Amino acid sequence: MDINISYDHEFGEQTIGEQNTAVRPLKQIWEECMAVVRARVNNQSYKTWFEPISAARLEHNKITLKVPSQFFCEWLNEHYYSLINEVTTQVLGAEIRIEYEIAQEEIEISPEDMFMNAPQTEKNSSAGSAETESAREESRPEAKRQNFDSCLNPRYTFENYINGDSNQFARAAALAVANNPEGTSFNPLVIYGGVGLGKTHLVQAIGNHLVKSRRSHRVLYISSETFTVAFLDAIQKNSIGEFSNFYRSVDLLIVDDIQFFGGKEKTQDYFFHTFNALHQQGKQIVLSSDRPPKELKGLNERLISRFQWGLTADVQSPDLETRIAILLKKSNDDKVELPHDVIEFIALNVTSNIRELEGCLIGLLARASLESRKIDLDLAKDVVNSVIGEVRTHVTIEEIQRIVSEELRIPEDLIRAKTRKQEVVLARQIAMYLAKELTNSSLKTIGLHFGGRDHSTVIHAYQTIEDAMSTDPKQKSLVQQIRSKIENGLV
Repeated sequence: MDINISYDHEFGEQTIGEQNTAVRPLKQIWEECMAVVRARVNNQSYKTWFEPISAARLEHNKITLKVPSQFFCEWLNEHYYSLINEVTTQVLGAEIRIEYEIAQEEIEISPEDMFMNAPQTEKNSSAGSAETESAREESRPEAKRQNFDSCLNPRYTFENYINGDSNQFARAAALAVANNPEGTSFNPLVIYGGVGLGKTHLVQAIGNHLVKSRRSHRVLYISSETFTVAFLDAIQKNSIGEFSNFYRSVDLLIVDDIQFFGGKEKTQDYFFHTFNALHQQGKQIVLSSDRPPKELKGLNERLISRFQWGLTADVQSPDLETRIAILLKKSNDDKVELPHDVIEFIALNVTSNIRELEGCLIGLLARASLESRKIDLDLAKDVVNSVIGEVRTHVTIEEIQRIVSEELRIPEDLIRAKTRKQEVVLARQIAMYLAKELTNSSLKTIGLHFGGRDHSTVIHAYQTIEDAMSTDPKQKSLVQQIRSKIENGLV
């Protein structure tokens, strides 16, 4: 039965009643919200993140949305909170609180499962049943993979890839492609990000997974430079036909650092035709670059257009928790136990990329071995100084809480307590805002430091203070004054 919405004119609030059929049902209201959202985001984002949502309840000033998983909920809060809040306010005529409910909570839906259910292309949707796929797999000659070098590094696997907030979306998409290369609409899959953030590891993990799971598939990993050199060599040797047949015979083509195709017109033309041939055959293409396709310089428009056909996912700089996890994993692999303060010190100071992080760890182990020194904080400081220069002092969430409490004359323990007193709520929200601004901690970590609160509470606090600062000069001055005191304390 549809739940209908009535409007209480006396109190100015929306109330719910199953018997009231005079006003629009909740389903219709949510469809209006989604119509507005659809006009504001691209089609891929809408299908991936909004189509699976349904409205469960609307009670007074709260709407409950049903979503597939906890990961899904966190992604919406992190990336689309403002949009959903704005749209629901527009359609309902009043700002309401947004809450989430996990569908079928006893069966946790992973990010990978969600991607696997993404809309397929018309060609792929008619590919046939699992039995047909199995028969096709068996019909492939095993000889197809014999003497074929995939050029993959066997160490680059999903098992060795540390998952965190900064790379979760890209990893989920990559695993979906690895599990079902002919069955997603992510073709090509383009993964982009800065230097040393793990793009090469992730794209090769797709190849290694497929090599292991589908023995008859031909997988090839190359860099854009390798493709260019091979193409020029084929021209010189008059073997373009052989070159073309080789690249078009693979089932999964992985090309790293496509930004280096820039300015190489003939190479681009040939890669364009290779891309088209593979795509038309339903073969999977995975690409990596240091920026999104639309920002690539020196590439012709038709090639950029092809790169945007599928899914583009970014890998960001790892947050503090991910950096700590990486150090723990690497030290465990090397069978070395590092003191917690050493791990935390390195993770706090080496923030730019994973390669520097691993470089510091290698340097630490080398110095300890060659100089017969104990692995402690002093040695860690020496190594980090040699890698990134003089170390910086980092503000902590605890320090932010202390200074905010002092400035607003609120007992520090109340900021972490459950009290809803107005002056305490303000102090808590300012502290959460500054924690998000001044630390690399995730929303979940910030919430834990404030009495185990949910990440959505942190988002709400951040938005509240940001809005207040834009409209109230006194509030802006107060927050800036506290921020200045915190930052001056780092000098």
